[in-house]
Amino acid sequence: MLKHTYRLLALLLLLLASIDAQAQQGELDAYERKMYTNGNDTLPYRILYPKGFNPSKKYPLVLVLHGAGERGNNNEAQLVYGAKRFLEEQEQFPAIVVFPQCPKDSYWSNVDIVKDETGERIFNFQDSGKPTEAMQSLLGLLKQLRKSGYVDKDRVYLGGLSMGGMGTFELLRRKPSTFAAAFPICGGGAPESAKKYAKKVDLWIFHGEVDSVVPVEHSKAMAKSLEEAGSDVKLTVYPGVNHNSWDYAFKEPELLSWIFSHKKK
Repeated sequence: MLKHTYRLLALLLLLLASIDAQAQQGELDAYERKMYTNGNDTLPYRILYPKGFNPSKKYPLVLVLHGAGERGNNNEAQLVYGAKRFLEEQEQFPAIVVFPQCPKDSYWSNVDIVKDETGERIFNFQDSGKPTEAMQSLLGLLKQLRKSGYVDKDRVYLGGLSMGGMGTFELLRRKPSTFAAAFPICGGGAPESAKKYAKKVDLWIFHGEVDSVVPVEHSKAMAKSLEEAGSDVKLTVYPGVNHNSWDYAFKEPELLSWIFSHKKK
């Protein structure tokens, strides 16, 4: 009898989890499915338009880059982190919010990742070099969106987590005059590139203190170089937090108000 009760409870919990997941996915259907195409370059993305969207008006644009685990082509996985926050505060902060999806065989950043003799991953961030296929498509998508006629070019924002945090730093160095503010989460970049955008873009950087995937030192190094180059940079390190610092960053009460308070310098 007791074993039967446990089975029923387990089934009930699974059913409730499934209903909750479906409800959340239903909410995120507000993000329309789109595909960027230019020759052989393609990039699936989801886009949230403000309520009462009027293409004759101009709106802020937010570009959010996901991590390596959300790569693929289903045009869904990239919404798992952060998308709900922008949707929930859409009334207060009306904006166009875009979540592109990186292909499984590509990477947002052209970082060179190698393993040392202990098997630990070493991230060698590049200050130049050819963009990855995903970054090339992302650059094309960004150009297309900025030319749409309904984007306020003084209020274009960028952020991302893990691989997307790395892509954030790289996109800033490739397009240093495009963005008003950026929020890289548990990422990293080439500290020597910070001077290219330090005085043009304000940043709020997030990282977990005990990140075992992408060491916090990478964010600290970027923050130090940005500050030395004259940037108004904020660094938030979460004590005792591992790689999932995005869970905390996207719950920061002031995150969206901080983002949308900025205009291009």
